[in-house]
Amino acid sequence: MLLKLTLFDIIDILLVAIILYQIYRLIRGTAAFSISIAILGIYLFWLIVKALNMELVESLLGQVIGVGVIALIIVFQQEIRRFLIVIGNRYISSRRFSIERFLDRDNKAPSGFTRKMEEIVRAAESMSVKNTGALIIIGRSSGLGIYAESGEILNARISAELLETIFFKNSPLHDGAVLIEGNLILAARCTLPITDQITLPGYFGMRHRAAIGLTEHIDAIALVVSEETGHISVVDQGNVNENISAHQLRQILLKEKI
Repeated sequence: MLLKLTLFDIIDILLVAIILYQIYRLIRGTAAFSISIAILGIYLFWLIVKALNMELVESLLGQVIGVGVIALIIVFQQEIRRFLIVIGNRYISSRRFSIERFLDRDNKAPSGFTRKMEEIVRAAESMSVKNTGALIIIGRSSGLGIYAESGEILNARISAELLETIFFKNSPLHDGAVLIEGNLILAARCTLPITDQITLPGYFGMRHRAAIGLTEHIDAIALVVSEETGHISVVDQGNVNENISAHQLRQILLKEKI
């Protein structure tokens, strides 16, 4: 008998594929990926045992699989939390899909944004030349207030000179991240969550790992200047765009209209 596929069957398959892909993106390169492979192996082994009618082994594995849902919630609590945050921040409340953005037919950036962008680019370019390490977080739809509490609240006007002063190696504020929300430098010397990915390049320092960790959790873009090489990197949704020029940085910020 031929298998009949309806339109809803195709939609069902596509939705499952999208969900599995998003889960894979969240756990790839982490310890959770290895755990998932192990769990899949145990489940396949249980199916084989069940098919061969090996009752004793099937009974033992059945007890483990019977409480599998609770065990999975405990083991993957961080990944589940991250998945829900991604859905809330990037696919529901993100300004990328807002009505205002859809109705905005003017491709020109507002003057306030242009000044803000140029100050950030100018600071990044200058710090890159001087090999001054920096980590700048620019908020989008997600609020940064919870992370600002770990540092020093500034609420200062954005300027290249102030950003360079903050990250000057002898400055008491240079160690940590600068948070930018709206048109203000919200806080400096902030502590950020570190990514748990285990497959990152060895030359990624704590700034890169903190930038990846934060953008995995909230809707923000991170700018990193390497203290060792002076290279500029932009991190978005945990993905790193390495060694970009000031012009490329300007184009990225212009596209985002943050």
